Order: sequence, then structure tokens, then C-alpha cells
Amino acid sequence: MANQNNQQNNNPNNQNGNFFNNNPLLTFAIFSVIVILIFKSFVTESGSIKGSVGPNVRIKEISYSDLKHLIKDKELKKVEIGKQFIRAVSRDGSIIYTTRVVPGDTELVKELDKYGIEYTGFSETNWFTEMFGWLLPFLIIMGIWMLFASRMQKNMGGGLLGIGNSKKLINSERPKVKFDDVAGVEEAKEEVQEIVDFLKYPGRYVELGAKIPKGVLLVGSPGTGKTLLAKAVAGEADVPFFSVSGSSFIEMFVGVGAARVRDLFEQAKKDAPSIIFIDEIDAIGKSRAASGMMGGNDEREQTLNQLLAEMDGFGSDTPVIVLAATNRPEILDPALLRPGRFDRQVLVDKPDFEGRVKILKVHARNVKMAKDVDLEEIARLTAGLAGADLANIINEAALLAGRKNQKEVRQQDLYEAVERALAGLAKKSRRINPKEKKIVAYHESGHALIAETTEGAKKVSKVSIVPRGLAALGYTLNKPEEDKFMMQRHELWAEVDTLLGGRAAEEIFIGEISTGAGNDLERATDIVKSMVEVYGMTDVAGLMVLEKQRNSFLGPQAGGAMREYSEKTAEAMDEYIKNALDEHYKNVKARLEEYRGAIENMVKLLYEKENITGEEVREIIRAYEKENGMPSRVQEESNEITEELKEDAQMSTSETNTQESKKDQNDGKDS
Repeated sequence: MANQNNQQNNNPNNQNGNFFNNNPLLTFAIFSVIVILIFKSFVTESGSIKGSVGPNVRIKEISYSDLKHLIKDKELKKVEIGKQFIRAVSRDGSIIYTTRVVPGDTELVKELDKYGIEYTGFSETNWFTEMFGWLLPFLIIMGIWMLFASRMQKNMGGGLLGIGNSKKLINSERPKVKFDDVAGVEEAKEEVQEIVDFLKYPGRYVELGAKIPKGVLLVGSPGTGKTLLAKAVAGEADVPFFSVSGSSFIEMFVGVGAARVRDLFEQAKKDAPSIIFIDEIDAIGKSRAASGMMGGNDEREQTLNQLLAEMDGFGSDTPVIVLAATNRPEILDPALLRPGRFDRQVLVDKPDFEGRVKILKVHARNVKMAKDVDLEEIARLTAGLAGADLANIINEAALLAGRKNQKEVRQQDLYEAVERALAGLAKKSRRINPKEKKIVAYHESGHALIAETTEGAKKVSKVSIVPRGLAALGYTLNKPEEDKFMMQRHELWAEVDTLLGGRAAEEIFIGEISTGAGNDLERATDIVKSMVEVYGMTDVAGLMVLEKQRNSFLGPQAGGAMREYSEKTAEAMDEYIKNALDEHYKNVKARLEEYRGAIENMVKLLYEKENITGEEVREIIRAYEKENGMPSRVQEESNEITEELKEDAQMSTSETNTQESKKDQNDGKDS
């Protein structure tokens, strides 16, 4: 609170914060109207009837004929004639007579002249209506102008017409988030730990002559927890946290962004030690070289130049750290990344298996879970998902349990939440006809059988013919046995075979293909194309890379790709992809013909239950192989390896614990 008060007192733009200082134009308009009213109240019209009456005057309404009798009797002192009304003053000035004008009477003026009575005309509109008539347009114009000015002030954050001041765009807080609330990014937490120490004990580093990085760039895919990690750094250090989005600096007026950058750093220096966090810094930090010879966005470049100057403006002993987040590091300006600015990049990557388990436990702390809930199983099913996805799964499971009026979240709720995240919402109201249901059942059974009988393929966890999402009439969920960060050639071909299994099953068992395999064929083509263009796994281009990926965090479609090969190479690549897919398609059809009975049994079970587990799929295949005396192709090796690794880990852990206990005993004896 003291810092906020000091900041308000030191702000030259505050001006006591009263209404009149903040609205000078409106104040001027109100003052002008008051002056006019006072002036009009003291000044009477020249020759007005008000100057001819006494102090105790009374008003009496009479008829037009009575007025003429008063004129003949010379009882009137003065007459005022308007367009609709006539006012007359008695000779002693004590009575004002009023009556309506009779249209077409031209004798009234002659009679007034005859009897020597003073007369004049008057305006029936008073001074207020006259003033309001010419003042109203001015007030309307001024009101419209003030409306637009207030809109600009809200959108631009203050200053002259709201331009330049970033106070309303900056979120200043002291986060309560700690490192314990951030899971799955242990390496990233270790990297930023020294920033916490510097903010807590800056003198320790200054005495040693050490220079803490002025800026740290958090890089990673969307949803991995970059903003949460930045808040955790401020929470651990217990310092003010100034957060702002990169897009908040960009406006249509050149120079606005630069002024906001200056304002942001001034606020942070006043409350030092502090942290400045700029989210989506690529909005202002885009490389200036990308604009080409014709120049780029002047506003963005001026904002970037001001940011560079501010980061050079405070020394290494100033306890202000700039954290920034982006998922497009490849487009940032090199001047931002040089030593002395954002010279340290911290990767906040998607979590591995252990990281996913920790993230699920963090988000499940405040959720009532059943005792039999196995979060490790959920972590195995969610390979490749970010922390935000896992948090959404826990929340979705809690919502599902609440709809069922349950007292706690069960394992089945978590399974359903995972399926919603991966395949979409179940369309229970969608009724597909028996013909389409039959096609979907054979299609998904083809995927499942090829996945279970092909070496290197991902194991099946569930097969369903319940429609989900926008277009999926059925789905097959596959889960890897362990986290993998690279894939071998045979594993890519196994993925292709699994994708082709659905179309092959339709052709064999239905006798006609459908549009249901469109996405499968697209993904299979992309895999083979990547093997040719990117991974150098074919003889088409050898080890030559034909396509360079620009962005590894937003996916291959985000940053685009650079094509660097000739038309001849493109023709050879197209021919190779077509022949490879045709060859593998033939092999997949042969495998399905060989396991025809297993497919029929699988389809029959799907018709009965609509959802079958991966273990039920494997039991059907094993039973068919045993019945027909076939060697088993169901892959069990990866499970055995996993169990062996677990046993080895347990043995090494137990041996370590034994050695530590012996050491403790020996230490006790020595003491």
C-alpha cells in the first residue's frame, strides 16, 4: 500500500484526481452556462413591460372584447402585441392583462393610436429558450466529441486523449503462486531459481561482481505453463509482478508503444526489486530484417527500439528482471537475443510421463478423488498433452462427476474426460443408420487389429463406435507404452499401416470404400512425405533435406515450410509416396484377410457393447491365433521391457536404501 501511495504522489499526471482537473472541457462548458444564467437574471430587456409595473403586480386574463373596452376607456398605460398573445398594463401599473390575438383584426393598432396608448411588439419566446436554441447544437457537438475522447481513453490507456499512458494496460500484483504449484518443468524451474535468489539477496551477487541476466526468455508450446512459471518466480521472491501483453504496446499512432514501454519500466524501477513479464513478446519483437528493403511497421520498430534502450538503461545492480514468453522464437529480432538482453532462453516443454503425473496431482489436490483413482494410467493416455490440457481434463472429470450427483471423482470420469479431450464430445443424440454403423465397426476393427499385430505400432487402449466431435463416427485410441522423443523408420511405417487398416477393412468386408478414411489417408500421406522431405529415410533425395520447418512449438502448419527442390524431384517424390502407400495397402489387406475371423468377432462385440477395451481386442486376437494354430503377433515385448525397467529401478532403489541405512548405522556407531 505504501508503494502504491508513493507512486500516486509522484505521478505528475495525477493532478489530485478530482473531477474538474480530469475533465477540463466539461468544466469550461458548465462554467460558461452558469455565467450566462447569472448575466441574464440581472439584465432585463430594453423597453420590456417588466419596467412599467409596480411591486405588487397581478396578472389577469381577459377577453379580446374586454381589451377593446379598456382601450376606449383609456384604462391602459402600455400594450405589447405578440403573434398569439397581447399583454396590457393598467394605468396604475398594478394589473397586467393578457388575451389572445384575434386573427384578421386590423383595427387594434388604429384604436391605440386614436386614444394615444403606447404599444409595441414582443417575442413570445423567453431568453432561456433563445439561448438553448443556439447553445444546443454546441452541446451536442461537444458531447459527441467527449464520447469519442472517452472511448479512445479506454482503448489507449490514458494520457493526452488516452494516448501513451500504459497504467490501465499493466497488471500489477504480488502473485501467491509458488514453485510447488508448477509441476512437470523441473529443468526450467532450476534455470530460474537463481533469479529468485538475486531478487531476494541482490547484495550477495553485487559484492561478488556477478551479473545476473537482465532478461530471460521462456520458450515453449502453448499451454506448457510459461506464464505460471513467471508468476511462480515473483511469488517465490515476493516481489511486485508487472505483466502486460506484447500486443498492448501496438496502436495506430506512431510513438504510443514507445511511451508505454517507458512508463512500464518507470513503474518497475519505482517498486524495485520487481519483475516485468511481457507475454507474447513476438508481437513487438519481430525481426526487423523480415520487413525487407521497403521497411516495416514504424510503430512496432519504434516500440522495439525503446524496449532495447530500456533494457540497456538499467545496470546489472538494478534488481529488475524482465521475463518474456513466446512460442515463436525463430522470428525474434537478433538484437533482443544478444548478451545483455534476453541472453538466456529457458525451454518450457511439454511434460514427460513423470511430469504429467505430477501435474495431474497438483490439479487434483483440491478435487475429491476416489481411492481407486490411478493418475498414472491417465498420464499414460495423455502423452503429448500440455499442462493446460491436463488441468482441463481434471476439471472436466469433476464436472462430469457433479452432473451425475457423485460425491467424488471416479476413474471412469477421468477416462471420459480424456476421451473428450482427444476425440471430442460424445454425440449420444446422433443416431446413425445400421449400414453406417456396420461400416464404422469394420473400419475401427481394422485399425485395432493392424495396430496390435504390427511391430512398432502403438497399442490400442479403446475402440468405440460412438460418434464424437464434429465428424468422428467412431475412434480407436492408441497409447504409447513409454514416452518417446524420436521414432525409428519401422515405427513410422507401422503408423502408416495402422492408418490404412480402416480403409482396407472397408474394402474387404463391406466390398466398397467410403469417405470415412479421408483423414487417415491424409495423415498417412503426411508421414511418408516427411520421411522423404525432412527425415532423409528414402532413396528419393537421400540425406538431402527438401523442406525446412520454421516453428517447432506451434506445429508444422504454423510457420510454413520452405520448398527447396526442383519439379523433377517433386515428381519423383509423388511417385514414391504413391507406390509406397499402394505397397503397404496390399500388405495390410493381406493381414486382414489372414485375421478375418478375428475381425468378425471384434465387430460382433462392438455391436453388443459399442465400446471395447484394448485388452479385449488382444484377447480376441490371441483366441483366434490359438484356434487356428497361428504364431502370435500380438506385441508383448514393450510391456516386458517396461516391467524389467521397473524391476531394475526398484532393485537399484532398494540397494541404495540399504547402503544408506548401513551408512547411517555406521555413523551412529562412530558417534
